Amino acid sequence: MKTPTPPPLDVTLMNALSLLLGGIFALLVLTKLVVWLAQLPGLAIAGISVGGDVAHNNAVTLRANVVPALRGTFLTLDLARARGAFEALPWVRRAVVRREFPNRLRVQLQEHQPVAYWGDEDESRLVNSFGEVFEANSGEVENDALPTLSGPSGQAASVLAMYQSLQPQFERLELGLDKLELKAPGGWRAELDNAGVIELGSGSAAEVSDRLQRFLRTLTQVSSRYRRHIQALESADLRHQDGYALRLRGVSTNVADRGKNQN
Repeated sequence: MKTPTPPPLDVTLMNALSLLLGGIFALLVLTKLVVWLAQLPGLAIAGISVGGDVAHNNAVTLRANVVPALRGTFLTLDLARARGAFEALPWVRRAVVRREFPNRLRVQLQEHQPVAYWGDEDESRLVNSFGEVFEANSGEVENDALPTLSGPSGQAASVLAMYQSLQPQFERLELGLDKLELKAPGGWRAELDNAGVIELGSGSAAEVSDRLQRFLRTLTQVSSRYRRHIQALESADLRHQDGYALRLRGVSTNVADRGKNQN
């Protein structure tokens, strides 16, 4: 029995090259076909269903600001870019975009929940419940009693956490904490709803909270000594090592009385 003679090398190479070229041609044809099918008018996005938090975004807003940014058909649309278009809206924190067969998009929105203003009063920045700063029309904020927080860039979450730690202590004495500022060197400054100002000093949240608690425990006693309500608090400085300095409205601050105004 004779062993088959292998084909010459040039024939083998020619056959391999033919197969390779045939595969490339078939792949190009298939790609062209897929692109053609994807761009058929019948695959254009026919509608967008939006759910989730939509208090600040209606159909008119979405049509004007998002739809023009969507490029492609149902099959070719870049979902990541579409998500970015929705998240670029002022009140949108997160957006989940999915295709819904045969030609629709389903979008789930999560809006920012504002808990405070951030920075100067003339700015349009807010802080959400995650301690993130975002920009939006402050005139659309439903809660008129939001506090104002401020501090170095990137510190909004820390300032919010400190506010949430201190606010209940003021509330127990019926004092409203309107503003809380983290100053550049690390010190904290509070402003009350009666315009009183308290220098809280620096340190961790626990240290500042303990310092404030000691002050508030004696504030009623000290203010009543001068026949004043705690709402008469004009300023206090808690940065002293062994006590605090206190100023009450209507109480003299001359040299003779200065010692009585400290505890």
